[in-house]
Amino acid sequence: MTAVLPERSAVTVAEPAAQRPGHGPHPADCPCGGCAAGTGAADLMARLAAVPGGRTAVVADGLELTFDELRAEAAVFAARLAGLGIGPESVVALCLPRGAGLVTAIVGTLTAGAAYLPIDPALPAERRTYLLEDSGADLVVTDGAAEPATTATRTSTRTVALPELTADLADRADRAGFAPVPVTPDTLAYVIYTSGSTGRPKGVEIGRGAVSLLLRELEEAGIAAGEGRRVGWNASPSFDASVQQWVRLCRGDTLVMIDEETRRDPALLAAFVDDQALTDLDITPSHADPLLGLLTAGGGPRPLTLLVGGEAISPSLWDRLAAAHRSGLLRAVNLYGPTECTVDATAGWIDGPGEPHLGTVLPGLRMLLLDENLAPVGPGGTGELHLAGPRVGRGYRRRPALTAERFVAAPSGLPGSRVYRTGDRCRLLPDGRLVYLGRADGQVKVRGHRVELPEIEAALTRVGGVAEAAVILGEDAGGEPALIAYHRGGHAPELRTRLARTLPSYMVPSAFVAVDRFATTPSGKLDRSALPACVEARAGSRAQAASRAAADGGDGPRGRAEELIARVWGEVLGAASIGPDDNFFKLGGHSLLAIKLVSRVRAELSLALPVKAVYAHPRLRDLAAHIEELTAARDA
Repeated sequence: MTAVLPERSAVTVAEPAAQRPGHGPHPADCPCGGCAAGTGAADLMARLAAVPGGRTAVVADGLELTFDELRAEAAVFAARLAGLGIGPESVVALCLPRGAGLVTAIVGTLTAGAAYLPIDPALPAERRTYLLEDSGADLVVTDGAAEPATTATRTSTRTVALPELTADLADRADRAGFAPVPVTPDTLAYVIYTSGSTGRPKGVEIGRGAVSLLLRELEEAGIAAGEGRRVGWNASPSFDASVQQWVRLCRGDTLVMIDEETRRDPALLAAFVDDQALTDLDITPSHADPLLGLLTAGGGPRPLTLLVGGEAISPSLWDRLAAAHRSGLLRAVNLYGPTECTVDATAGWIDGPGEPHLGTVLPGLRMLLLDENLAPVGPGGTGELHLAGPRVGRGYRRRPALTAERFVAAPSGLPGSRVYRTGDRCRLLPDGRLVYLGRADGQVKVRGHRVELPEIEAALTRVGGVAEAAVILGEDAGGEPALIAYHRGGHAPELRTRLARTLPSYMVPSAFVAVDRFATTPSGKLDRSALPACVEARAGSRAQAASRAAADGGDGPRGRAEELIARVWGEVLGAASIGPDDNFFKLGGHSLLAIKLVSRVRAELSLALPVKAVYAHPRLRDLAAHIEELTAARDA
């Protein structure tokens, strides 16, 4: 039976909350946990403490951790943090890979009353250092590998290895029971960084009460329903969708960690869903598209809910998800929300054909849809979405001016109430649902990640030789969103290499186009509308570069495997000619294109080529040789 999401007010801030004993009226975004507008929900750690200890809490790397074991490890971790002076309002950076240790570290940090800052160890060293220094983190926890790739570099932040915080010493103080440090709803829970329009990432601060409310609202909406759920942790820890996954522990669900190789290969992920009997999987539309066919291939129903979010859902994918939902093969719900409003702001079941929509706002928030004059719009109208309520974040860490710019006074409602300007344009349907229309600024979504184009442009202009740069969101050869960089000065290979040292992989443009000059508007500003005309040159220049590389090498693709890969690469990457020494990723390939490449090879050769093979053998000649080895082994 399809759950029904609660109907919410369409265009106004909530009315004053009902008074409770000991409290006067409070605005909708009051952080007080005792009033109706506050959390009204038990703190996460209090809920976690009540879960039966024998249940399985975490599954990772073939091992299982019960709730008793998780609480015991978290208690040791928290006690040792306290010994290092860590407590409420302290920030502990967790530079840890996805695994049971990361879960223990998050729960242990929150048990100590502190906040955590997730830092993906795969990020470039410069970016890891920036996050530590900009946040002013009090401590950074690593996995103890003592390798530059997994530890902080060039920073004075105190560093400690995870084993030092979890080892079971004889000291009885370390064996204390699970006793979370008392906190208030406004106590800082975590800091997660998002791309910055000023050229630098900015840290979003979220309080404990907001996270507790998120969990309660997922339950009320029927998204986190029933007992014994098995939730796949699919998102990067640095992505706020990961909060929606680990928080499920606090209601007694089992958290199943998905390793990197599995999560980026649709065939492996589909098999993992079955093997682990997952009931909940958070996924972006880009990854849901190739996965859906594998999940529904058997034609039988699954107790699986797909929580789809991070970017807009295409009409074709919406229809496929709705058909699977109506057929009882699985459930699918569209979730939308900015990091600044605690992960999810709206939810809508994908259970019918028609125009993709965001659903309705969840009860911890209220929405205002305002036109350019800040006047509310009615059904059928369009405007910028503003959000208010107790799940609106505290602001940007150590950025008061930027906080004041985005977290503004409500144009209506009680004095002192705040709203967050999302920058998202929406249309209001008669039944209160929202339809997403796009951004009102330079922010885009790439592979589920929020990206501010000015941040990439700033990184480009910091490279020697680049006088000007502009970045737009275009399409790759397969029609998927792709970043395209235009630059005056500099050389594409060097630019790609330099950006990869400072930016996450999803922020490195897929294509670089050199221009002699940038067109400007009459007011002297960059005319972005003139940039797409250069896209045709992109494919042509890439093809010419590939042809020259092949000519310089003295030969072209040879043999069936090399010729097949060259043809598929050309179609996937939009290049007319590919040489045997060309590198898939240096030609603009990325994780989603690697999935497409593998799917084509599987279809044409009936060969189960894993996605990891593309990463292990990025050069065409090497990948072709690997395919020949796999084919020979299969046919032997």
